[in-house]
Amino acid sequence: MISIMSKLNGYLLVKILRNSDLANQLDLKQWDLVIRQARRADLLPQLYYDLNKKGILKALPQEAFCHLESAYHLSVAHQQAVRWEVNRIQSALRKLEVPVTLLKGAAYVLADLPCANGRLFSDVDILVPKVVLDEAEQSLMAHGWMSVDTDPYDQRYYRQWMHELPPLRHVKRQTSLDVHHSILPETARWHPDAKKLLQAVKPLEGYERLYVLSPVDMVLHSATHLFSEGEIDHGLRDLYDLDALLRDFGKQNDFWELLYERAREMDLTRPLYYALRYTQYFLETPVPESSGKRVTGQPVRALRYLMDLLFQRALNPDHPSCNDAFTGIARWLLYLRGHYLRMPLYLLLPHLVRKSMRRNEV
Repeated sequence: MISIMSKLNGYLLVKILRNSDLANQLDLKQWDLVIRQARRADLLPQLYYDLNKKGILKALPQEAFCHLESAYHLSVAHQQAVRWEVNRIQSALRKLEVPVTLLKGAAYVLADLPCANGRLFSDVDILVPKVVLDEAEQSLMAHGWMSVDTDPYDQRYYRQWMHELPPLRHVKRQTSLDVHHSILPETARWHPDAKKLLQAVKPLEGYERLYVLSPVDMVLHSATHLFSEGEIDHGLRDLYDLDALLRDFGKQNDFWELLYERAREMDLTRPLYYALRYTQYFLETPVPESSGKRVTGQPVRALRYLMDLLFQRALNPDHPSCNDAFTGIARWLLYLRGHYLRMPLYLLLPHLVRKSMRRNEV
């Protein structure tokens, strides 16, 4: 276990996520800070569920309880909206007669996983076979989803290089949808096999041709999404998801062995290594002691030290109370790293130059 308390003295939200009993010891000024940190991390509803599960929610100061209860009701509304949106997506894609796999938050909700409790949403993500991608887009457009970005370069960028269509938005409900054909671009440095992912999906009971990833693939996707992204504004929320998935699935027989084997098979040992390292670092996720011998994605010592410097800053809530003089630099370096992991330099450099010029024009 990585010793961390000396490094997290100022991060009240992380402390309470690690040990919810500490909530009874906070004064109003500290609660004000916790609530602000939790809002920035999109974790205020999850905090409600954690404290309610411990039976200490109603013993909190009324001022704090009101904020937590309001966040809880918002999360319930979000989940209702997601269930309806999935219903509409299912209806729009019914004629395709292929599996439609829910990813991330929508999958957690429809599968009734513990990490769905309190989850807030900005979009729905689905995975379909690449061979039906064009047909899926046409069907969704016929039911009101339109591409958000009309810039020709961005359209070509997504369709030629990325693992998903340009983001879609429904013309009436203004809901967002991301349609994936893989979990990483084909140009990325890690190479998971989308066909193998789809071969292992699990059907959602009560839903026609709706699926979720297998438990090990769900963990690997969550880890890959977090540790290959350049923008991790909600990194602690995603880390909280990983912690909940590992605690839940870790109770299953042979889960850990299957997870390590699948990571090697899918070329995702490095994101799994980071997922286990930083869930333990921040949230004390219970991981079998033998994990260090099973995970083969450990970087060399110098790189591991550098990643610790970056992620130990960037995965905290994006709030002034959690930032130091190097947090901005850490986030910027991880932004560059995320793009570097997804595209070779001969594509990346012109892409970043073009994005920089566009920002300057605005």
